[in-house]
Amino acid sequence: MKNSLLPERPLIISPTLAATIGLEEAVMLQGLAELIHGRESRRRAANPALEWVELNDADLQQAFPFWATIDLKRVQNSLQNLGLIAIDPQDDSRSNFYAIDEASESEPPTEAINPRQQAKAAIPTGGSATLIPPSWQPGPDWIKQCQQHNIPEQFIHALVPEFVSYWRDRGQAQFSWGNTFYRWVRKQWREEQSRQGAFELATEMSAQWRPSQDAIGILEISGINSSFIEDAIPEFVLYWRERGMVNGAWNTKFIEHIRRQWAKFSAAFGYDDTPKAIPPDWQPSSDCFEILQLAEIDEVYARNKIPEFVMYWKDSQQVKSSWNTVFLQFIKQDWARQLKQSESADLSYAENQSLVGSGQQRVKERFQRIADRSWAE
Repeated sequence: MKNSLLPERPLIISPTLAATIGLEEAVMLQGLAELIHGRESRRRAANPALEWVELNDADLQQAFPFWATIDLKRVQNSLQNLGLIAIDPQDDSRSNFYAIDEASESEPPTEAINPRQQAKAAIPTGGSATLIPPSWQPGPDWIKQCQQHNIPEQFIHALVPEFVSYWRDRGQAQFSWGNTFYRWVRKQWREEQSRQGAFELATEMSAQWRPSQDAIGILEISGINSSFIEDAIPEFVLYWRERGMVNGAWNTKFIEHIRRQWAKFSAAFGYDDTPKAIPPDWQPSSDCFEILQLAEIDEVYARNKIPEFVMYWKDSQQVKSSWNTVFLQFIKQDWARQLKQSESADLSYAENQSLVGSGQQRVKERFQRIADRSWAE
């Protein structure tokens, strides 16, 4: 009576052969041997000494239903590298001719050599690229090489499933999966360190925060008014303190914020910072006179200076971003100079008057001494 758990004839493999060439390779070699021996063989020019049998992809999938197509190719390549099977591909069909090298298969393993070392020695010099098996694990030598870069072993093993899944999905073959994994681990570790470094530098916004001098310098070079920058700091600090966020680049965020706000301000008030020459009929804006009034500078005096101001800058042929600002500076300096000269003149007059008074007093005193007749009395 047939057992329901064994609906078909099981595959029987040699434990010694599996230990020598690998379990998957031994399973495929046994399966191919049964397929080849159950069919009519023929001679091929590729190797007349071998018996060749034609097999297509459907035959292989039916014989090994537990393997995907990528695994079938991977194990086939491994058996070819070991020199245990020969494949003669056909360009015009999906079938190939397979043959088993009976001489290679029948060679007994040498007891003096480890079975794994014997299998490695059977691979031709230089080898060929193979697909990654689903149960691939990095060798201890590759793990040690990763640890030499101070990479934790737990981090290394955690990357194995992702690494295997990635390369199985791509279906690419590599000459050394250990070396590929070693490079993968180093790259992932560098990225992890960068993420950790950015997290460690991140801080909450404090009430005493101020932008660095480098950040302020960058904004001023862009033509943003220093007073505008200074006035925006409290608002920026309050905004981020209320949100309680952490960040490692507050200066960068401040620069971006100021640039956006300055663009809005310029657009709203029609501010144009393009340097230009002074027009012949230039007149200061009403804001200039309001500022001069706050500084207690006479408006009539300022207006009388406009022709002189325009003539000077027309002759110099210089360009300025804001003639109102230049005019304010000119008037303030000239007004201060006029006040200084006036104070000097008042001081000179007072000194002269003082000298005249003292001279008259001396003459009076001398006359009194001459006219004194008290001695005669």
